[in-house]
Amino acid sequence: MKENFLNTDEMEWQDARGYTEGTKMKVLRDEEGARTILLKLPAGFDLEGHTHIRTEQHFVLEGEYEANGKTYGAGTYQLIPAQTSHGPYTSKTGAVLLVIWDPA
Repeated sequence: MKENFLNTDEMEWQDARGYTEGTKMKVLRDEEGARTILLKLPAGFDLEGHTHIRTEQHFVLEGEYEANGKTYGAGTYQLIPAQTSHGPYTSKTGAVLLVIWDPA
């Protein structure tokens, strides 16, 4: 793993393919099976339940989203083990998340 420094305020939001229209992301790391992104959910966000082959972590920076009958607001953290079904996800007002996928 190499050292990496980014100023996310200087990065442009990119379209996040595979998510609800209007969802944006900033890729912070994408190497050797590990990925870290800032994910910006629009108001009205909706994503079906799914699984991943990697452990996934969410840290809510702004706003809130709902999943599995729980509301995750700013400052909350969720750890989702690999091969665990999670979601569906919705957000009425939008949110910004730090999302980390650990290498397999």
